[in-house]
Amino acid sequence: MTGAPDGRYGEAVFRPERAGEGERIDLGALAYDDITMARLRELGAGPGWHCLDVGAGTGTVPRRLLDEAGVDSVLAVDRDVRFLARRPGLDVLETDITAPHAVRGRFRLVHARFVLMHLPEHERLVETLAGLVEPGGVLVLSDAVDLTTDRTPGTPYAAAMRAMWQGLRATIGTDVSWVPSYPRLLRGAGLVPVAAELHVPPLLPGSPLSRFWADTWERSRAAMVATGLLDDAAVDAAIGYLASDECAALSAGMLTAWGWKPPAETAH
Repeated sequence: MTGAPDGRYGEAVFRPERAGEGERIDLGALAYDDITMARLRELGAGPGWHCLDVGAGTGTVPRRLLDEAGVDSVLAVDRDVRFLARRPGLDVLETDITAPHAVRGRFRLVHARFVLMHLPEHERLVETLAGLVEPGGVLVLSDAVDLTTDRTPGTPYAAAMRAMWQGLRATIGTDVSWVPSYPRLLRGAGLVPVAAELHVPPLLPGSPLSRFWADTWERSRAAMVATGLLDDAAVDAAIGYLASDECAALSAGMLTAWGWKPPAETAH
């Protein structure tokens, strides 16, 4: 499949107004929020920090930054903010991060998870987000890494994942092939030092992660079938496989990379 994608995330696929989309996002949060919060707190997020969360979804990370890390404030940004509610310390901004000057100000922490993988012009967006980090602050980016390879056993799960990534790339431009380049991109944006880590939560029957993938496949079914790699029956088989004890597979990993903005030179 070639050519430009048909639309964007939240348009052709994963429309926020579709029943259950908020619940699907929350299933992903249940799978990944503990990992994200452990890293953000290890990086020092806490009292005195003003934070920006890009692609905030249902707001689980902003709320936990306030309630658990004790940061002073969070600006939660998304193209559609229907799942976000303001509260003390939490401001909400509906905007497109790809637009010029979409967000103004500087923040001790700028965080985006599962956002840039769906957008073009990755290098420009990394530079844009780095520009929103105050001197001495940190940019933290997380996105998916596809762990299916030519040597992955031919399970219903592997077939569905291959079709999903190909279908989403053709439909909304999702591309995870460049995600391992995050450390280089952060360094190129002037951040130093940089580091990265990879987490792969287990796929267990009935777990939030397994339910997240099952729901994601249901919502991207048309794009998956359009690849010609599988049909509706194969999608159903993959969903059933996820819920069974027969499932033996690696989920997509979540690569998290971070880089620090050098402190400002002492004014003379």
